[in-house]
Amino acid sequence: MQIRVSSVISNSPIIMNVDCDMYSNNNDAVRDALCFFLDEEMGHKIGFVQYPQNYNNLSKNDIYGNSLHVINEVEMGGMDSLGGPLYIGTGCFHRREILCGRKFTKDYQEDWNAGIKDKLQESIDETEEKAKSLAACTYEHGTQWGDEIGVKYGCAVEDVITGLAIHCRGWESVYNNPKKPAFMGVGPTTLAQTILQHKRWSEGNLSIFLSKYNVFLFGHGKTKLRHQMGYHIYGLWAPNSLATLYYVIIPSLALLKGTPLFPEITSPWIAPFVYVFCVKTMYSLYEALSSGDTLKGWWNGQRMWLVKRITSYLFGVLDNLRKLLGLSKMNFVVSPKVSDEDESKRYEQEIMEFGSSDPEYVIIGTITLLNLVCLLGGLSKVMKVGWNNIHLDALFPQLILCGMVVITSIPFYEAMFLRKDKGRIPFPVTLASIGFVMLALLPAIV
Repeated sequence: MQIRVSSVISNSPIIMNVDCDMYSNNNDAVRDALCFFLDEEMGHKIGFVQYPQNYNNLSKNDIYGNSLHVINEVEMGGMDSLGGPLYIGTGCFHRREILCGRKFTKDYQEDWNAGIKDKLQESIDETEEKAKSLAACTYEHGTQWGDEIGVKYGCAVEDVITGLAIHCRGWESVYNNPKKPAFMGVGPTTLAQTILQHKRWSEGNLSIFLSKYNVFLFGHGKTKLRHQMGYHIYGLWAPNSLATLYYVIIPSLALLKGTPLFPEITSPWIAPFVYVFCVKTMYSLYEALSSGDTLKGWWNGQRMWLVKRITSYLFGVLDNLRKLLGLSKMNFVVSPKVSDEDESKRYEQEIMEFGSSDPEYVIIGTITLLNLVCLLGGLSKVMKVGWNNIHLDALFPQLILCGMVVITSIPFYEAMFLRKDKGRIPFPVTLASIGFVMLALLPAIV
């Protein structure tokens, strides 16, 4: 609607869009974006200029892993060489014509004066009447608005699918990440807000993967294969939950039962597992520190990596399955960004916020308690048979894996058993988690 209304007011060839909770932080951002569009060699290929999404209210060590530093500094910049970054829905400058469905041609030239002279000759009343008709709810009925024209409808991440359509029409995009952030906004300040935001992102990206807009199909012959793979990093966020759930449940239960699932630690076949674990951890740490995170911030990010995959991404998968089965429809839930005084104080102190009986917390409580019980049970069994026994050699990888989950989950144990503030995990959630753990342990102890 705003695209249409602005066309009768200024009809500017360039449109800037930002979220309602963001503001301009760098007065050079507009000029820098226009420099890309006006470049004599490459400017005619550029469909939109994307700036990173930055938050001004992150805690010192980013307790909820919301900084997006690695995405902003590494992933988005990497896609710049493949055809350009995704459109992320905010901090972006578009050509008006590409939002109206125009395809790229090699002889394309922007008419920077188009429409301006006519607008100057119109009266305010005429402009107002035209704007009212274009803003009417019924204007789009029977048109291509929301499909071929404007932002695409029917997806929780309409920005990503809109940017994909632009890329598939032959346009490229540019990523600009100045030292002084161009735009700043408000990030989630509670665990519930973070889980909800990532649920919407993962659900929407998976719905694109499962639709006719699957990048490998929709972008075949229109974009580079590597560019398509870059899009799929986010399209496959949600399915990662299934593999993560396996690795935080099955090896732990097998450890308690004394069943080895990995090669012995002295076997050469353990080398690929050790290599992947060590390289992934070291490279993740390098990325985080080089992107501006602190060491503790990286560790908090590892914890949130686990939390998001067993909650947000899992629910993203389940919601997509429900939609495919016709049991539900797509809905867009806005992430709340408002916290009360006590919540804000705990956020500043980097104390995790729970306080409600959401089902996500039951999952977190169950997984963390299950790993604690299995680790203690596994260690007791190993102690009984002796540290030098081959049994330890076979179970050592599972001890490490289970132990890592327990160490990263320390704040959750504190919230269940030690904390007394309103932000602790409610007792009914802890009780339900204990009940599910007992059910999960039945196969292991029988």
